[in-house]
Amino acid sequence: MKRYQFSGKTVLITGGSRGLGKGIAEQFLNAGANVIICARKKPAMLPSTSGRSALFHSTDVRDPESTQRLIDFTLSMTERLDILINNAGGSPEIDAKNAPPRFTSAVITLNLIAPAVLSQQAYMAMADTAERGSIINIASISAARPSPGTAAYGAAKAGLVNLTQSLAQEWAPAVRVNAVIAGMAKTEAAFGHYGGAEGITKIEEHLPMKRMASADDIGKACLYLASDDAAYISGASLAVHGGGEPPAFLSLQGDP
Repeated sequence: MKRYQFSGKTVLITGGSRGLGKGIAEQFLNAGANVIICARKKPAMLPSTSGRSALFHSTDVRDPESTQRLIDFTLSMTERLDILINNAGGSPEIDAKNAPPRFTSAVITLNLIAPAVLSQQAYMAMADTAERGSIINIASISAARPSPGTAAYGAAKAGLVNLTQSLAQEWAPAVRVNAVIAGMAKTEAAFGHYGGAEGITKIEEHLPMKRMASADDIGKACLYLASDDAAYISGASLAVHGGGEPPAFLSLQGDP
């Protein structure tokens, strides 16, 4: 018997065509949910499992009119919205002193303003179609520690955690709002970001769990937060980082 069952429920996942979003989508498909993903471009292959596939809608999450069309599409296809997972996000690396204002604004829009606006739109849809709703914001360990090279991203993710707490109080009991604090994850993008397979291996050697998170790790955390097992959990930030990153000074210490 499967641990979680979401048959008859509709899950909307932003950035669900690859990386963490794809893993989250596959977990919910496997649990029986109707899954709708969005991205700017349709992937060559949609997330699928057990003979079931996600539905896709081309969306620019930074554009409120585009995200409202996404909500309308979701309701037209499944007549309900139960769960929203704000997963789309990210940032290229750039030193803060060299970041143009437009770059900083774009990063904050993608990682904070877009989830805020889509959550508002989703809340209205959930209030009309779902007995209880759940919104899960995919934050980052960068929200809780310095984020050199991606300062605007870290600041936006910290804001997303605070937004999670505020919306949880405003929208209870109709909609629960939680965040996942994702640690370093081994996705397609990670190989370019961390210096390829060799770089990832070096990093993993220093992590407490001796590996980065997988997309499935994040997906299973989302299953739990969206489930009835978490019915009294709202405004929480669930750390999924395998114990976190050891302080740098530990690697510089000599043998005792």
